[in-house]
Amino acid sequence: MQQAGKALKVCIYLSEGSRHHGAASEASILDFLLRHGVSGASVFKGVAGFGVDHHLHSASFVELSDHLPVKIEFIESHEKVDELMGRLTELAGSGMIDVQETMIVKPAGAQKAAVSAK
Repeated sequence: MQQAGKALKVCIYLSEGSRHHGAASEASILDFLLRHGVSGASVFKGVAGFGVDHHLHSASFVELSDHLPVKIEFIESHEKVDELMGRLTELAGSGMIDVQETMIVKPAGAQKAAVSAK
């Protein structure tokens, strides 16, 4: 479980439909994160965007809607991120990875623990 304090937020930006060894890249990344003990991760699907190719992809354009932006986000300790980054870079393929310093103010599950302590 995450603790309050300094951590890293990792965002991985992909294009919907990107693949890693035949599987959806986001599914491969989530599976990897789960198997390696990451506290939690989320996948967000965008409604429009463009990448390095500068081709606009939008849910309103039916013919382009299969390449919408996808973002995977998780927060972990510096040590855990360092441990995972080599493989994440490989799994992300041509996608982009952004890492930012962050501060966990209230860890997930903290309210439940505080209530049960009363």
